[in-house]
Amino acid sequence: MEEEPTKSLWVRIKGRAGAGDIIAGVCYRPPDQGDRADEALYRQVGAASRSQALVLMGDFNHPDICWRDNAAEHKQSRKFLECVDDNFLLQVTEEPTRRGAMLDLVLTNKEGLVGDVKLKGSLGCSDHKMVEFRILRAARRAHSKLTTLDFRRADFGLFGDLLGRIPWDKALEGRGAQDSWLIFKGHLLQAQEQCIPTKRKSSKTTKRPPWMNKDLLGKLKQKKEAYRGWKQGQVAWEEYRETV
Repeated sequence: MEEEPTKSLWVRIKGRAGAGDIIAGVCYRPPDQGDRADEALYRQVGAASRSQALVLMGDFNHPDICWRDNAAEHKQSRKFLECVDDNFLLQVTEEPTRRGAMLDLVLTNKEGLVGDVKLKGSLGCSDHKMVEFRILRAARRAHSKLTTLDFRRADFGLFGDLLGRIPWDKALEGRGAQDSWLIFKGHLLQAQEQCIPTKRKSSKTTKRPPWMNKDLLGKLKQKKEAYRGWKQGQVAWEEYRETV
């Protein structure tokens, strides 16, 4: 099957002697892009992320993603988050770039490789803000300022009790799916704030989710290999489903 074309450009920035090369990618994902083109883009990202240093930037058109909670409303946005997590990418844009939405992203697979991220005014007739940043040849070994939920110190008993006190039938009565989700999410985040403390992520683990351990990494590798085999017709659908 012929690969679906994507609006992306990849270049290799040659490193100095003793320093590795940097892979830089620029991408534009149209809002109406189909699943096949998305999957083709994710394969490109997966291949590029195997390099020691990757910087990927562009307009990905996923306005519904909440990067703080690593959550999204739409299926295609959730698939994009899976791609980011599967390839241990770090998203460093922190402010909206168009009408309150964070569409233009900068992702990297190496902490400290991208720095001094700033938003500038629009260029020409564009209604997007420009994202300015520096690629640091020698990744700085700065202490991470990122925080994550510390599930080991969480009070799950209190968490369940707080959610159990809410009269859900009354709270969600007459609400549509979207309103119901927002109400549930609000209560969930309030309980999370009270019951699950946060901790600073160390430089060694910043690229990985806090729950990712060696066993899960092995299973994730098996899943990827099974998916690749199914796509290439080497693995039956039933075998792939059993693996995942």
